[in-house]
Amino acid sequence: MISAYDVAGARAKGQLDDIVSFAAELCDAPIALLSLVEEEYQRFLARSGTDLEQTPRSMSFCAHAMHHYEVMEVPDARNDPRFVDNPLVTGEPYVRFYAGAPLVSSEGVPLGALCVLAPDPREGLTRFQRDGLTLLAKTAMGRLDDRRTAREQAFAEAKARRVLEASDLKFRTLADTMPQMVWSTLPDGFHDYFNARWYEFTGTPPGTTDGEGWNDMFHPEDQDRAWSVWRHSLETGEPYNIEYRLRHFDGTYRWVLGRALPVRDESGAIQRWFGTCTDIHEQKLAYEEREVISQELSHRIKNIFAVIAGLIAFAARGKPEFAGIATDLRHRITALGRAHDFVRPHSANSRPSAAQNSLRGLLHELFEPYQRVDSMRVTVSGDDVTIDDRSATPLALLFHELATNATKYGGLATELGTVRITVTSDDGMVRLTWREEGGPIVTEPATPAGFGTQLIEMSAVRQLGGNIDRQWNASGLTVVLDIPKAAFSR
Repeated sequence: MISAYDVAGARAKGQLDDIVSFAAELCDAPIALLSLVEEEYQRFLARSGTDLEQTPRSMSFCAHAMHHYEVMEVPDARNDPRFVDNPLVTGEPYVRFYAGAPLVSSEGVPLGALCVLAPDPREGLTRFQRDGLTLLAKTAMGRLDDRRTAREQAFAEAKARRVLEASDLKFRTLADTMPQMVWSTLPDGFHDYFNARWYEFTGTPPGTTDGEGWNDMFHPEDQDRAWSVWRHSLETGEPYNIEYRLRHFDGTYRWVLGRALPVRDESGAIQRWFGTCTDIHEQKLAYEEREVISQELSHRIKNIFAVIAGLIAFAARGKPEFAGIATDLRHRITALGRAHDFVRPHSANSRPSAAQNSLRGLLHELFEPYQRVDSMRVTVSGDDVTIDDRSATPLALLFHELATNATKYGGLATELGTVRITVTSDDGMVRLTWREEGGPIVTEPATPAGFGTQLIEMSAVRQLGGNIDRQWNASGLTVVLDIPKAAFSR
């Protein structure tokens, strides 16, 4: 992975020296390094305040920092069991304070870190310094990515030139041995070559699909879309990539994946386009079948929620003394059903209008039964947060209980009462503020917490890993929930 970035060239040209110099100044640190951690060594691609070029990986602070999502800080290495015996701590440069922002490739692979070192212990960086160090690390990674892209493009162009230098016979022989359909066009998109697989698949006589004749091979419903994407590639030089249905020699239409890349000369001008068509019909049908099965199973789960709610209501008819408990339970089951229906796989016709990974979309769905026709009694404002099916259940239980209690005793117990929910996302935490207004005067209950309160605690604390704070104001109850952002979505 690291070899793809031409790090030796980047170091020789000093393309990252300004970044480490600025990092040292930003963090008021005598030493700053940009390290790439390999299997046995960490190599310093740029450095400020030291002549070190590399160290064994066993001595590397950055080998730890690169696996963090944010800046890793070590206030005093002498008190950290990971580094107390590190030669960089016990000897020159006598590291005490360390802060490192990870370098992560576009594929999500940790490569190293941009770090600052100091010989004196510190409490840590300021938020401005942490954000700045993170931004500098991303900038460094961006420059490395640019070198990697340029290197890969250079390799691709060299390979393309070698292909063009090969004889036409060799190219045709190679193309005819490939399982994919291979084709090529002139710079303006005029098709002038198809390999043997193309003619075997389509059953057309050689030469009949040259030029624009190949458009007749598309399914009528795909023709306009396929040509629109192809013209865009011709105009911009961007790679061609599309799925469409192609007429088979037996008269049916099969799904294929069409791809094409331009071959350019040294000045960047497109000389030819080379493309392939890959038969993906079976995979496409299998995927669609899995989608249908997934939607059907999810729909049946939704029906199970309705059946359970119905059974509870039916059972309660014979035991009036349990009617209240049964009603509450049935409403909780219904709330879970609404949450499941929001995040479950849907068809194009049944999909909710809001994005299915949207916290605000889920809350809108849950609070729909509490709204008035002429006004919004429950409003949600602030940031949106990405959720998944795992977090939807505790969120549904939590807000259902809050809304139920507000309907019985709080802000929704009166005609003019309202509830305002504010969502704030910052520094890996999400704050959900529930504020009731316009209801009866509330006071903190003197009796032990009931089942609904325990259910809120279980959802917020045990399942979502957050904490909850209730404020019994005379104007109405305020509940503040602080939940780690990671708990909302895997």
